[in-house]
Amino acid sequence: MTNEEVTQPSQSDAGRKTEGRRTILAVGWASFFGGVSQDIVIPILPLYLTQVLGLDKAFIGVAEGLVTAASSVFKIIAGRLSDRLPFQRPLVAAGYSLSMVGRLGLVFASGTLAVFALRFTDGIGKGVKDPPKDVLVANAAAATTRGRSFGITRMLDTFGSALGPLVLSGLLFVFVQNHVAPEDYYRWLLVLSALVLVITLAIVQLGIREKRRTVSRGDAAAREPLARSFYLFTTLAGLFAIANSSDAFLILRAQNLGLGVIVIPLAYAVLNIIYGALALPAGILSDRVGRIPLITAGWTLYAVCYLGFALADSAWQVWPLFALYGIFYAVTEGVSKALIADTVGREVRGRAYGVYNMVIGLAALPASLVAGLLWDGISSRAPFFFSAALALMAVVLMIAFRHQVTPRAQRSSIAG
Repeated sequence: MTNEEVTQPSQSDAGRKTEGRRTILAVGWASFFGGVSQDIVIPILPLYLTQVLGLDKAFIGVAEGLVTAASSVFKIIAGRLSDRLPFQRPLVAAGYSLSMVGRLGLVFASGTLAVFALRFTDGIGKGVKDPPKDVLVANAAAATTRGRSFGITRMLDTFGSALGPLVLSGLLFVFVQNHVAPEDYYRWLLVLSALVLVITLAIVQLGIREKRRTVSRGDAAAREPLARSFYLFTTLAGLFAIANSSDAFLILRAQNLGLGVIVIPLAYAVLNIIYGALALPAGILSDRVGRIPLITAGWTLYAVCYLGFALADSAWQVWPLFALYGIFYAVTEGVSKALIADTVGREVRGRAYGVYNMVIGLAALPASLVAGLLWDGISSRAPFFFSAALALMAVVLMIAFRHQVTPRAQRSSIAG
């Protein structure tokens, strides 16, 4: 029996459920504004780095891959800390604060080392905040509604990521109409992105209410092994992550196919609107039919999407491909986090999320490095052919090992 199954004598079931819903919504709304901040920047960051700072695409691939990989170290550190600290909120606040510094600092960056250091800082922030956020949601949710709970937070996060590009597109239109130089309006957008995180920090500080946890002073939790099914799923997810290069290459490919700089954020918004709209239904469905079928379907959609980007030859094709990419995210992101909570106990969830996020982050280094080299060395289509082939390999392996990956309790629940 895990700790989450023990009834707290001082709380009614209704009170615990209400407190859990409040925590889930607070994490979701913090993620919403965090998504707005991130996606005001993400669609224009590759253009800012190449057109204003003059960096080549190979450097972008290396920098984004190294940043994500380095931040993974902090994900596992934060995961371990979240198991040992009585509160999760300080870690979440620290992560968002670091991201704010990293984005604001890009306004003043002028060289490759400065860009790398600031992207590294932003990446550390993401690494620090992600595991404790996942732990907050996993611990607040009942086992039978865990997919729904992660679906709610992913939905709010993604709607924020949809709003960000819409705001960006409107501001770009205003800047271009008023003949503002690109180097100036890119920097103003970076400032806005950093300021939005002030709202996120306020929600974290004022909205998340967590009671002090009793933390073991010994090393029992550190010695407790994680489930074999967890390690197997993480290995397969890591293989798939090598196929999943930075979304910066999707933006560059959209521009390569003829999509204008003002329109690219709108295509990115389509992706996130579909992602946000389907995240909650996907989470609910995973509670009923299991996590593995949805994850397998999502990885298959990813392979089809990237094959489409490889074969595309006109700008209009970007729109349905970004839509398909949004469906992929909806049926995999939150569902994967719920699957991890299914496979490990409450006491070691921070470590589990840290390990999982570390593996996914480390895989980003070869993924983005290979994508950049294939783009510069062969063609703009080559990275997408590579990713589609590797994703299909991960799908085949997931189908082969699906029974070993699915937690025993979930198999019994679905069968019943």
